[in-house]
Amino acid sequence: MQTMIQGNRAILLGSVGIFSAALVASGYLLGDGLRRAKSAERSISVRGVSERDVTADLATWTISFSQEGPELGAVNARVEQQSAAVRRFFATSGFKSSDISDSGVSFSRTHVNNDEGQRVETRVTVTRSVQLRTAEVMKVRSAQQRLPALLRDGVELDGSNLSFNFTGLNQLKPEMIAEATKRARGSAEQFARDSGAHVGSIRTASQGYFSVGPRDGSEGEEGSANGSPFQKVRVVTSVDYDIAV
Repeated sequence: MQTMIQGNRAILLGSVGIFSAALVASGYLLGDGLRRAKSAERSISVRGVSERDVTADLATWTISFSQEGPELGAVNARVEQQSAAVRRFFATSGFKSSDISDSGVSFSRTHVNNDEGQRVETRVTVTRSVQLRTAEVMKVRSAQQRLPALLRDGVELDGSNLSFNFTGLNQLKPEMIAEATKRARGSAEQFARDSGAHVGSIRTASQGYFSVGPRDGSEGEEGSANGSPFQKVRVVTSVDYDIAV
């Protein structure tokens, strides 16, 4: 009987020992897992910027004008005179005839009534636009200073819309993306050195988008980035890196 009790006691003590060992091992594995999970959470988000000063290589200049009167024939004749004056202005500024084109025409007829509702007059309005599209952007900039000459030629301007555009963006993209990414990596490595760590692999990366704005933060002559031939291309790349101690 005593031998049976001692045997049972040994079995019980053995079971407790095995359970304790398993508990210690599971605690170690849990703690190690938490440590590794916490380590995996270490990361840094940085941005890299690349900029280029560029000069626009395309200018689009649209000049609009109109005339109003009681008879369509007479109104249209005056509009034709204005159209010829605008074309002459572009030609004397040194631009080719192939760069000049009609870009729009509109017509409206308005009936004017008296207080009794009777029609007393009919008014006809014709609006035309002539457009210059050229790669000679600096010549356009100089010609813009001569715009008052059109008024002296009898052109009643409704609008003068001049836009400068840079069309070589696709050629710049690969180099600028590489530069922005390199600068992002440099920022991450500087942070890691200051923190006593080192940069690991990339978690996520976002190129962002390219923007073309006014150079030196100033607006162009027309109040926008496209109002000046002197522009700045910019891209921002956002990258998340793993950080290891």
